[in-house]
Amino acid sequence: MNYVESLRYLEEIQNSGIKFGLDNVQELLKSLGEPHHQYPCVLVAGSNGKGSVCAMLVRILELNGYRAGLYTSPHLVSYQERIRIGRADVTKKDFAAALTLIKKKIEELILEKKLLSPPTHFEILTCLAFYYFAWKKVDIAVMEVGMGGRFDATNVVDPKVSVITTISSEHQKFLGKTLREIAFEKAGIIKPGVPVVCGVKVRTAITEIRKRAEELNAPFHEVFFPADRFKIHEHADGYSFEYRTQRASYSFSPALPGEHQGKNAAVAIAAAEQLNKVWKNLKTERIQKGVETAVWPGRLEKINDSPDVILDGAHNVEGAQALGHFLKKFAHSPMILIFAIMRDKKIKDLADILFPLSDSVILTKFPYYRSAQPEEIKRKTQKYADKIKIEPDLNKAMFMACEMAAPKGTVVVAGSLFLVGEVKKYWRK
Repeated sequence: MNYVESLRYLEEIQNSGIKFGLDNVQELLKSLGEPHHQYPCVLVAGSNGKGSVCAMLVRILELNGYRAGLYTSPHLVSYQERIRIGRADVTKKDFAAALTLIKKKIEELILEKKLLSPPTHFEILTCLAFYYFAWKKVDIAVMEVGMGGRFDATNVVDPKVSVITTISSEHQKFLGKTLREIAFEKAGIIKPGVPVVCGVKVRTAITEIRKRAEELNAPFHEVFFPADRFKIHEHADGYSFEYRTQRASYSFSPALPGEHQGKNAAVAIAAAEQLNKVWKNLKTERIQKGVETAVWPGRLEKINDSPDVILDGAHNVEGAQALGHFLKKFAHSPMILIFAIMRDKKIKDLADILFPLSDSVILTKFPYYRSAQPEEIKRKTQKYADKIKIEPDLNKAMFMACEMAAPKGTVVVAGSLFLVGEVKKYWRK
């Protein structure tokens, strides 16, 4: 397959759903020569902040002279974004070559009845990442867990460090109704004797994660305990932070904006320090520079001035709260919100956080089978009907929002990373 044919193949299997269990991934990787065991890994799970922490860790590793693979999901504009070495996306040629091989292996395994069902879209991409990193001989790979942890396709590795960023109510249909149940699933990435870095602040979730770590004799490192280890300083144009560990004191201002990114940076620092203990030397000053210079698109990303245009996924309550906290302090009026979301998300809860901050809300949609229709969103947010407009065409919605915001206002695009990706495509044109 060439790259275009690869995209067509992925589009055909995109709706293959979610399947719990690691059997397919393990069988497929076995047929590929066990690539995931050919380099060390860091495994990063959590409800929010995973991608940012992964990006910061890879930047830290890069500054220390290591070739670090990065696997994340979903992508914003191109599948190539999901699989990187340092800051370089996988090339179209390499992506197509790896996927062609994997497709051939799947067909053979199905004929041999070693696979009882085809791997899912996410499982295939995860195996592609594992294979690519072995092919290109990375020094280490940083893998972002998809959903949950225990049965996630990434959870076939024996990591050097396991990281859990935050716990919030998400994917309750699959992970459980309570934070304790969700924490149990995320804690499924913990391995015997492997250090655990925990950025979670909810005590019930921390208790569950710590319990699992103790069962497996895995050293447990709580990032934000005691509380005075981490300090936030607010300035007119943003934040700076201090984080103190037994090894060093760090003072930093991340390139990624928002108070929550300071917390993500502290998690990345803690993970880097554990890597320093169990793997290779990582210099303190390069750890700090790494969290200050890492970039991660689609998270409070400003893509325009006059008016300000800010993109942020904000697809769950915790993410919406972080976005809302930032907007209250730094957004200019009038503020126009462009909102679209997956239909299985907590639409009303997110609306209650973001809609009151906005002068107007434009409901739209994005081309994905799980995207909620604007009319469906409006039915669930009737108390904000006086400020809601509907424009299903995203390009027209962007044009409308920029006109309404005028040069001194702010346009905020939020509700889904798929929406953010579509806006980035539009903006490039």
